[in-house]
Amino acid sequence: MRIRLLSCILLLAPLAASAQVDEAAHVTIDRLWASAEFFPDRAGPMQWDETGTSYTRVHASETVEGAEDIVRYDLASGGQEIVVSAALLVPEGEDSALRIEEYTWSPDGRRILIYTNSARVWRFNTRGDYWVLNLDTGLLHKLAAAARPSTTMFAKFAPAGNRVAYVVEGNLFVENPDTGEIIQLTDDASETVVNGTFDWVYEEELSLRDGFVWSPDGSRIAYWQLDMEGVGEFYLINNTDSIYSRVIPIQYPKVGTTNSAARVGVVSADGGETTWMDVPGDPRNHYIARMDWAARSDEIIIQQLNRLQNTNRVMLGSAETGATRTIYTDRDDAWLDVAGRDMRSPESVNWFNNGAEFTWITESDGWRHVYIISRDGQKSRLVTKGDFDIASVDQIDDIGGWIYYIASPDNPTQRYLYRARLDGKGKAERLSPAGQSGWHDYNIAPGARYAVHSYSSFGVPTVTQMIELPSHRVVETMVDNERLKQTVEELDRGRYEFFRVPADDGTELDGYMMFPPDFDADTQYPLFFFVYGEPAGQRATDNWGGHNYLWHVMLTQKGYIVACVDNRGTPSLRGRDGRKSISGQIGLLASEDQRAAAVELSGRPYIDADRIGVWGWSGGGSMTLNLLFRSPDVYRTGISVAPVPDQHLYDTIYQERYMGLPDENAEGFRLGSPITFADQLEGNLLVIHGTGDDNVHYQGTEKLINALIAANKQFTMMAYPNRAHGIFEGRNTRRHLYTLMTDFLLEHLPPGPKQ
Repeated sequence: MRIRLLSCILLLAPLAASAQVDEAAHVTIDRLWASAEFFPDRAGPMQWDETGTSYTRVHASETVEGAEDIVRYDLASGGQEIVVSAALLVPEGEDSALRIEEYTWSPDGRRILIYTNSARVWRFNTRGDYWVLNLDTGLLHKLAAAARPSTTMFAKFAPAGNRVAYVVEGNLFVENPDTGEIIQLTDDASETVVNGTFDWVYEEELSLRDGFVWSPDGSRIAYWQLDMEGVGEFYLINNTDSIYSRVIPIQYPKVGTTNSAARVGVVSADGGETTWMDVPGDPRNHYIARMDWAARSDEIIIQQLNRLQNTNRVMLGSAETGATRTIYTDRDDAWLDVAGRDMRSPESVNWFNNGAEFTWITESDGWRHVYIISRDGQKSRLVTKGDFDIASVDQIDDIGGWIYYIASPDNPTQRYLYRARLDGKGKAERLSPAGQSGWHDYNIAPGARYAVHSYSSFGVPTVTQMIELPSHRVVETMVDNERLKQTVEELDRGRYEFFRVPADDGTELDGYMMFPPDFDADTQYPLFFFVYGEPAGQRATDNWGGHNYLWHVMLTQKGYIVACVDNRGTPSLRGRDGRKSISGQIGLLASEDQRAAAVELSGRPYIDADRIGVWGWSGGGSMTLNLLFRSPDVYRTGISVAPVPDQHLYDTIYQERYMGLPDENAEGFRLGSPITFADQLEGNLLVIHGTGDDNVHYQGTEKLINALIAANKQFTMMAYPNRAHGIFEGRNTRRHLYTLMTDFLLEHLPPGPKQ
């Protein structure tokens, strides 16, 4: 046996003393999706103050039914007070208070910005209504009052707190909430031009949504402008809401086609002409992936990626003249990941030492590390030293001289908080408690004296605490999820184990396996894999898995062994070479690794090699197709949800990042696309897709259907009308979806011990 066991935990179910206890011990589809008993509690929106010694948080109001107050907590004294009562958030002429979806304090603490009535744009609710409450006067003012409801985006205070900038329908505005005076900064928005926000592909693949930022002195605003002229339009068809179909056009650049042209400009907050940055290169074949002010109000910093995304040029641009100069260039033979989920996250460029230096994350030495680079780019020093990867940077304490980051040098399935000296001296220090294995997330206060700490482990719901750093002493448990934890503990669950299994080249792959509660090692069970397999996600992780985990528990109760393995190429913390080994061959190497893992695991005496199945969503749906088509001798049954059967049909930024251009890697695109091998299907296939999927288009599934028909291959499919990539819109959708998958699995991959 070549599998190396890492850990094994036995979960004991309570004895069933009555029918009621028996019901509590079993997961059902109705319990999962027709009730709220498995949904977790979450902490409401919160904000740190500038000192990092107090915070505010949204709480249900005790005086206004159905409304919310904002409460300040002083961490030093332990005191608390309501600073914004729900009564202050009732607009004139209305009977109820505003629902607080997000809020932001002005820097001087005299005003608060409330975001409400939001609407979805692509994946996230980035359009809505914004209101400003002046705590001195009690005035509650709606920004962009003349705009249509739910069309205002990304409102944020100027550094002085007296003005707010925002985007409405592709143009930038600045408003004084006390007087209502509005200054329009741009007026050229159209169906193809937007200012201060982004097109579909920039938002989805570069995590860019909010596309403007105030200068530190509040005199200027730097912003992106995207010109989508020439970008191909994809048409979604709504067949159900009228007697005639409705066409929904989306500008969506597919692999190898024309991209939007992006540029960055600086405009006075009082209005006037924009100064455009002189960034070299064809804007349709480069990306401006990040932009921000360079620690002062006369220069901005720009990150420009080439189309292949293997070269990142860092430039400083003059706010006065638009002249730019490249100060640093990062390169990789495969691709580069842009640091930070957005341009102002701790992972992105952070300036310190009065703007003389900035942080940078790169894999140039084979590991994902933090460096400090001088403003002119001439000097750099390594901060996070050692043969390990950081996952993210959570906080930089310039005054204290520390950088706080997430890593897990010994176990890539887990995450912990560390800190290291900014000067690179001494050893890194782990701050997450040694006895708390699993997955840890932190929201660290300015100054790093306190943090909101959320942690979970496999099969154990998330707990959220306020802690003190560096001691990690718990100040307060904000959300214990005790109700959900107790509900989960009452379930009849078998043991699980984390393991490592070798790929064909000897690389050890991380995985986990879940066993039936009444597991008998002397018989054989079907093995059902949960897969993803692409660079955008890691699945074999030691954390709370939510409803997918609970559905897998249900399957184990029915007599399945459920497993998950991360192949090479996922964002596991195992070094640059492992992550980027799949460059140019998405779908190929990963399929080989998954097959090798399945063959190895099927050698265990309690696995029935004739009953191996697989399921996955999105990239996991594509992987399911690849495994079923390429390895019909191994996989008997597969459920593919929202797959990309043909890589030519996906977007430019994602697919070209990992595969290159189709003209330059034609064979890679052909061999990596599951549709190429559709004629090899032998097992049972269920394909599921939402017809309103604006991310992974239903078009791909229709092309797959044609290929399967041409090969005379029988299969099952389900189309969910007008549902997007998540397939959740509409009453009972998720309940129906998981019932469908469960019934298909029970029919085509019989559960339980081998008869």
